[in-house]
Amino acid sequence: MDNDRNANREGNLKRRDMLKAITAVPAAALIPLGSAAAAEGQKSRAPAEARTAGGYRLQVLTPHEYETVKVLSDWIIPADERSGSASQAGVPQVIDDYINFKGGDLLAEIRGGLMWLDVECKHQFGHVFIGCSQPDQKKILDRIAYPDKASPEDANYVEFFNQFRALVVGGFFSSEMGVKDLPYLGNKVVADWEGCPANVLAQINKNLAHKNIGLTLPTPEEG
Repeated sequence: MDNDRNANREGNLKRRDMLKAITAVPAAALIPLGSAAAAEGQKSRAPAEARTAGGYRLQVLTPHEYETVKVLSDWIIPADERSGSASQAGVPQVIDDYINFKGGDLLAEIRGGLMWLDVECKHQFGHVFIGCSQPDQKKILDRIAYPDKASPEDANYVEFFNQFRALVVGGFFSSEMGVKDLPYLGNKVVADWEGCPANVLAQINKNLAHKNIGLTLPTPEEG
């Protein structure tokens, strides 16, 4: 996907706001598609030795599902001036591995939601989700990305998107690229250790006193 276009998509959350999306979303008894194809889709998994173009071995997602996850992930976290997109950070691989580990309701929810995207896009635009234009993809996602604006009949798929968005955000900000994007200043080698800054020690001691632990950390001078 074109990174410049990704960065300017209307409706995308700002990167900092993504941290607010990491919330626990209860697994829904989701996607009552009511068809033999849907039932078969829930049973299927990646063919043995199935790999992506980059060489990643799929765990549970089919190649088509994986490509859909890539596109959908980049709608949630596109590339910007600070860092690359979710797919460039390896988030689709993380999601595939995680839902393979969790299985159960999460697998059914994600697989069912991806299937719903294809069914709706095929019905409205004549193509599966990844085959649609970006404006058409956005029309579908706008229906489920904003819970307060979603119609009652889309409630199950709002839950799917909330769950998927949490997976993308969690995967991105735990990746090397996402940690640099925060930025996280820990785990760095320093030439000289001058101790914990006085203002940080003061706040720690304040917190300890508040909890009645009876412990006070020395300042660097007291050391």
